[in-house]
Amino acid sequence: MAGSFVLSLILTGLVGRFARRRGFVSRPAGDRFSDRTVPLGGGIAIFLTLMAFILAAATAIRFIFIPGHFARLAESAGVIPADFLGKLNQLAAILLCALVLFGLGLYDDKKHVGPFFKLAVQFAVAVFAAAFAEIRVELFIENTIVTSLLSAFWIVLIINAFNFLDNMDGLSAGIAAITAGILFTAAAFSGQIFVGGLALVFVGALLGFLVFNFPPAGIFMGDAGSLVVGFFVAMLTLRTTYYHEADSGPWYPVFMPLLVMAVPLYDFISVTLLRISQGKSPFVGDTQHFSHRMKRHGLTDTQTVLTLYLATLCTGLGATFLYQVDLVGAILIFAQTSMILAIIAVFESTAKNEKKAR
Repeated sequence: MAGSFVLSLILTGLVGRFARRRGFVSRPAGDRFSDRTVPLGGGIAIFLTLMAFILAAATAIRFIFIPGHFARLAESAGVIPADFLGKLNQLAAILLCALVLFGLGLYDDKKHVGPFFKLAVQFAVAVFAAAFAEIRVELFIENTIVTSLLSAFWIVLIINAFNFLDNMDGLSAGIAAITAGILFTAAAFSGQIFVGGLALVFVGALLGFLVFNFPPAGIFMGDAGSLVVGFFVAMLTLRTTYYHEADSGPWYPVFMPLLVMAVPLYDFISVTLLRISQGKSPFVGDTQHFSHRMKRHGLTDTQTVLTLYLATLCTGLGATFLYQVDLVGAILIFAQTSMILAIIAVFESTAKNEKKAR
């Protein structure tokens, strides 16, 4: 994680300077919350960091770690080298998916692509990821077609949830780092070295970018970043093992991703319903996200972002206890998550009522 943090930090600083010189910037507009001209391109730094470390890991697995003495050391530690070799095709598919989404987002940052074309590409990538990178849910469902379609829907949902979250300085990257960190703990519980390693690299890349993106932001990730970030979060939720049938453990940890993603999904669902109720397209940007609604209550950007970080931590940390509680405890954790979201909803409603009273 330290290595990806440093590389991301350096690349974000370099990209920010280059973007400003080239005029690759986000300017104030009616559908954007920022009232400043800020360089874009943070997504380039995030993507290149992830690409560099994943390619380095794949190279090490193929040419250094597996052959000879390292393989014997791995086997003595309980790690089967063949398992890692089997992950190389998955890594290649993951990188290809990320590359397509990065290209789509970068083009959108420059030329502005229509929402339906973006959705079509996202679904194509999601189906490919489910089919060839095995990024799909498999629990309790035997039909591969069904699981692939459900997984594709989930991937697109999470991609757009984090794309929607990229509406205030530090929000999308910070919440993605928190959720990825929590998913890392789940992977550690399950002994998943491959998934855990990806999660740590991802967190480091986000934190390096966040140094420049935390309020007041000196650079934005743009769609080139938010689409890739959402994809990696979705990938981590689907590749992490939450239930071991052979251990006869509790089944309800399978709902952990829903609890971890509670805050991003709340924003996505609430703003989508709000736009539809107003007769607007849910894919046309505006300043009605819950972060904007909270700020209108009187919070600063930093206070709003930290409040939502805290809410995400609360729902995510509660989710980690699903491995250790009985059914009653699981119900209480779900109730806690619902109450946290209810607090946000009440806070927003109070802000609206105060505004009307004035």
